[in-house]
Amino acid sequence: MEKPSASVIGAGLAGCEAAHTLSRMGIRVRLYEMKPQKHTPAHKSNDLCELVCSNSLRSDKLDNAVGLLKEELRRLGSLVMECADATRVPAGGALAVDREGFSKMVTERIKSDPNIELISKEITSVPDTPVIIATGPLTDGELMKSIEALLGDSLHFFDAAAPIVTLDSLDMNKVKRASRYDRGSDYLNCPMTMLEYYSFVRALTSAETAPLHGFEDKSVFEGCMPVEVMARRGDQTLAFGPMKPVGLTDLTASDGKKPYAVVQLRQDNAEGTLYNIVGFQTNLKFPEQRRVFGMIPGLESAEFMRYGVMHRNSYLKSPKHLTSEYELRERSGVFFAGQITGVEGYIESAASGFYAGLCLARKLKGLPSIDFSRKTAIGALAHYVSEYNGGSFQPMNINFGIMQSLENAPRDKLKRYSLISERALNEIDELTFEDRIWK
Repeated sequence: MEKPSASVIGAGLAGCEAAHTLSRMGIRVRLYEMKPQKHTPAHKSNDLCELVCSNSLRSDKLDNAVGLLKEELRRLGSLVMECADATRVPAGGALAVDREGFSKMVTERIKSDPNIELISKEITSVPDTPVIIATGPLTDGELMKSIEALLGDSLHFFDAAAPIVTLDSLDMNKVKRASRYDRGSDYLNCPMTMLEYYSFVRALTSAETAPLHGFEDKSVFEGCMPVEVMARRGDQTLAFGPMKPVGLTDLTASDGKKPYAVVQLRQDNAEGTLYNIVGFQTNLKFPEQRRVFGMIPGLESAEFMRYGVMHRNSYLKSPKHLTSEYELRERSGVFFAGQITGVEGYIESAASGFYAGLCLARKLKGLPSIDFSRKTAIGALAHYVSEYNGGSFQPMNINFGIMQSLENAPRDKLKRYSLISERALNEIDELTFEDRIWK
């Protein structure tokens, strides 16, 4: 009996992980990669799984959500994690890899897999099903037009995002709940004195910004001005803009007087564990965001789950179009994986590739679906991109805020995170017991 087959478009972290997972399930895979004939402006090497930014895959500790995600993938036999662990370099509590060695090892593993045919070819239209599209955030040209035609709307251009912080890291002695004009208490408010405001503005306008690379479209700044650019237009600009103190009659600043300015935070997830800083789109470097935004009263020890960013990326309006298995709602058998879905980060991309590959393989073999719930990091990412119901869907790294909360959770953050990780790994162990997910 002939093996079922599938196509995977794109041989980055998501595509290679998807192809590897399909192969493990006995599916013949055609893996299409446009290199070496064509490169994006971000890519230089001809190898697969090229790490175009940092060589760090971030924390390897289980009290960190990305550390948990790595461990889940390890226990599931992830190709990316096997190659990353084999090529790791010293990096303290983080997992960093030899960039070239990592890519070469992944490339060798893919090329030596008898179930995978690596085809060097640019795909310019959505192919026949079954297929996983993992072409990344720089997807453009004819393929992007084909995807847009299939979806019936344009890809979403990720051009601005404000930082997101955790609720439990805020100093609630300084932060007050209230909405403008007594319309409830949905917002968190950080009132500032005149001195605090001008000190903040000086620090903000002199802070170091991240460079724009050649492949980024500088015109995106016109429609979503970074807060530091706004501040440079005049000392009072922010006080009459996103930091205006109007409509908050009961607030007082640290000097006991009416606040000179107010920074507002808005809930960013259903459970109320994550908050974004309203109107604070920014192009500051990440360490500068910690330093400058840490001057906001109540945010001195804020834990950033996502930093503000300003760059041009293309990604789907995934909550509208994707299921929690990364399958397109409009067309059965078409799956997406990687950053084009709205997951952010190397390991997150690999995780989406693994899950999409597993779901497609089980579909092809007539096996029932397996739900990685929000108790797991892998499942939390899939449910985030497919079920987000806020006003503006934007890419997200894995974090404990999008995972299912614990009942009677301890107040100590490290203990709480460790328990969430322990629960998640128990879920993974149950799924892998006697190779259940593979049959």
